[in-house]
Amino acid sequence: MPVTDFGVLAVAHALGDPRDVAATAADHVDDPDRVLLWGYRGYHRAPEGTTPTALAARAAEKALAKAGVDPRDLDLVVVADSSVPEYLLWDTSAAVARAIGADTAPTLLLSQGCASGVTAFQQIAGTFATRPDADTVLLVAVNQVSEAHTNRMRFNTLLGSDGAAAAVLRRGHDRLRWLATEQLTDPTYADFYRVEYGGAGAPHAPEGTGNLDIDPLALVYRHFRREPEHLARFVRTLNSRVRTVFEDACDRSGIDPGRVTRFLYLNDNQDSLADVAKAVGVPLDRTNAELAKDLGHCGGADQLICLDTLLERGELAEGDVVALAGLSIGMHWYCTLLAV
Repeated sequence: MPVTDFGVLAVAHALGDPRDVAATAADHVDDPDRVLLWGYRGYHRAPEGTTPTALAARAAEKALAKAGVDPRDLDLVVVADSSVPEYLLWDTSAAVARAIGADTAPTLLLSQGCASGVTAFQQIAGTFATRPDADTVLLVAVNQVSEAHTNRMRFNTLLGSDGAAAAVLRRGHDRLRWLATEQLTDPTYADFYRVEYGGAGAPHAPEGTGNLDIDPLALVYRHFRREPEHLARFVRTLNSRVRTVFEDACDRSGIDPGRVTRFLYLNDNQDSLADVAKAVGVPLDRTNAELAKDLGHCGGADQLICLDTLLERGELAEGDVVALAGLSIGMHWYCTLLAV
């Protein structure tokens, strides 16, 4: 068998407490009608005192139990964290491994925002290719909004939600088999959507202001204020590049794009999901649009949470091909294909 032949043995997810958008939007923004127009009905908020590590560990333990795998038998633990880290100079992957009792398995932390939960499949493929002794890998993706740093209803045109997903990957497993991962990066926009204060570049906010006083989306528009034609071009490229990485992944794996039965994107607002579906040529009801309404945007965990939900509902059949795709800070566009 090829050294990169692996599949998903089990998937699981964990969410914060459910919240109603209409009932809580006014607690987060002064213009709740704008948020309601995004089409979300619900989102999830982690209980007070819950950490991203704890949320990730919950999902990991559920996936390991489904797979019947002892955490001490893992050959690698990969954690994709799209949250603000719990501490500076802190390794969430090691903390998650400790929380689940993974013993001395090596760990890998991925922090490329919402991209890491999907692009991780390629990093894991590299591990299988270079480590013949590696048979079982745990992938965990987690997102928990730090409300001291960002406003879950104002940092973008998505509604931030708290959730984690985990997948147990096994060499030679023939279900949910990895086919390909593609990524496209445009570093021109590397500063978009960043948290402004608290890092080494700007440790402290100016007196009288803070991260919650900044609208990251407004900073994006400000970037283009002297070149509106560049803004229009940027908006056009957002969805066209999703199509590019989707087609590239299909080409690399020898799959006709028409064979893809499910296209799982970010849990974006309904207008954006409709635009993406049109761009890639997939009917909207074959995307995660309906799921997104109640899940909210769980960062890099979106696609795996949606995948687990479809599996639990029995909505995927043998022979289906599923695309996990999206865009992220960086800016990155990415797509992974799995064969059910």
